[in-house]
Amino acid sequence: MSSGLDFESKILVKYDAARLLRQELNRPAWQGETIAMSGVTDCYQPCERRLRITRSVLEVMLEARQSTMIVSKNALVLRDLDLLGDLARQLLVHVTMSITSLDAALVRVMEPRTSTPAARLRAITALRDAGVPASVLLAPVIPGLTDHELAAILAAAAEAGATSAAYSLLRLPECVGPIFLDWLDRHRPLARQRVESLVRATHGGALNDSRFGCRMRGEAAYADGIAASFRLFAHKFALDRDMPDLDVSLFRPPRAADGQGHLF
Repeated sequence: MSSGLDFESKILVKYDAARLLRQELNRPAWQGETIAMSGVTDCYQPCERRLRITRSVLEVMLEARQSTMIVSKNALVLRDLDLLGDLARQLLVHVTMSITSLDAALVRVMEPRTSTPAARLRAITALRDAGVPASVLLAPVIPGLTDHELAAILAAAAEAGATSAAYSLLRLPECVGPIFLDWLDRHRPLARQRVESLVRATHGGALNDSRFGCRMRGEAAYADGIAASFRLFAHKFALDRDMPDLDVSLFRPPRAADGQGHLF
């Protein structure tokens, strides 16, 4: 499948995710290490409203007292506030809302089928009010297109109740580069040349740098300027703190898939 329309329109669904998770958590070698959700794709994308796979996974995690971290661009996370609240009361969950821009018109064409920036901020507030630690992730920061919003996003997130912030710089590996540049040609043609030039300036003349430690931050003057601005405003709005540690000591294997309990 392509990284363009195929990626947006063809969703591979793991209907038995909860059963497989239950099976893995029952392995003798598993010690309850924190599981990060949404590492590849958003666990609250639109089809989750109907399929409820993420919710079924959270139910298993709550039963097992399994700690987890969630990253999402969708306010649908609030549907599971009951489970997240129960997990949070045991120090078992963090939720991070990813915000690329506060410009609703830009987000509508750049991140279709995701929640509006205002809805994401409201989600942060609702999570905070329910006792769920919530942070904000500025990802990706796009040089020449969204990097001027760093201060505004951090201010809005702090006001909404976020307790921490992080960011990652845009990188365009392999076939993603042409797709993004084509998107610029269609939706932001006047910005195309400047954005491409600045992206290359942060990745040694290329659209991507896969080196660990560089790929998410970039290097050289422009990337250093973004990093300095982020540090400055994260400190100003008290978002330069770490999220509270999750408690991995509470883990206990859940019921086995066949319903069999554990003797010890």
